[in-house]
Amino acid sequence: MIPVVIAGMTVAAAFALMAGFLGWMHPALDSFSHFRIHLAVLLILAGSCLLLAAGWRLPGAWAILLGLAAIVATLDLSAFTRPAEATAASAAEPSTTAARYRLLQINLRYDNATPERVLSLIGRVQADVVTLDEVSTMWIEKLGLIEAAYPHRIICPPPSFVGGVAILSKRPFAKEAQCLDRGALAVASVDFGGRLVDVAALHLSWPWPLEQAQQVANIRDDLGRISTTALLAGDFNAVPWSHTAKSVANAGGFNILRGIGSSWLHRYLPMSWRPHIGLPLDNVLYKGAVIPSKPSRLEFVGSDHLPVLVEFGLLREEEPAEVMQASVEEPE
Repeated sequence: MIPVVIAGMTVAAAFALMAGFLGWMHPALDSFSHFRIHLAVLLILAGSCLLLAAGWRLPGAWAILLGLAAIVATLDLSAFTRPAEATAASAAEPSTTAARYRLLQINLRYDNATPERVLSLIGRVQADVVTLDEVSTMWIEKLGLIEAAYPHRIICPPPSFVGGVAILSKRPFAKEAQCLDRGALAVASVDFGGRLVDVAALHLSWPWPLEQAQQVANIRDDLGRISTTALLAGDFNAVPWSHTAKSVANAGGFNILRGIGSSWLHRYLPMSWRPHIGLPLDNVLYKGAVIPSKPSRLEFVGSDHLPVLVEFGLLREEEPAEVMQASVEEPE
């Protein structure tokens, strides 16, 4: 009966895996896409077991082939594109301004028991701009301690106990920043040495059966009004290859920055498991004159998400942004 049970698990995993590729049809299917790598690995392991059972070798081989194909298809959109993207960005370097800037993205965790670790990290990294999620009432008071270092800021009123989003900047805002979608989206026009870049912070709800898809539909017009040169960062509660992440990118004309890696893991699980079974839920999107470098995840600061740091440059004003952007645009 053991091969029969394993075969049943294999069929269930295969259907779930394929459903994740059909996320454009319904949000319920897109929910499966977040666990695509996990399901693919499960298929490979189950298929390997079936290869050892007489009469089940062919189904086992097909399961392994399907799992490998899913991993390759997904990694073609993330890890495998990083060298090409880095090469393109390096080639573009002579055409960018000499100055380099840094954006730090952190999901603070609304009830973080060690806020001093977050504030210490922000102080050490000294990013030009910081985007924050889950800025609860507790965090609003704590962020006041670094107001001198980041005087230009917008902190959206918490729509719930989980909190809203915030943007902190060392550099001045060119105009009044906005809180949208009940505090889940903030947009600020930041002056980077005379160049204006819209910086947006976004926190999406959980996937179906919760209201993530409806939230994306609600902010579609707001995303479309963001400037042609912009950065969008936040906890999407969605992986970069999901239909949700692609919908956000398409709504604002953004490119999804690949290579961030697993940034979230349930806080009751060992942190050492994060690189292996965690999910890349923290995303950074860019467009226009923004040329990002490879992102990096920083150390644990008490949240169930890791901070993400991205360095970027800006195209020189005389360079046609759409031509240079096309050189780093990742394939669909």
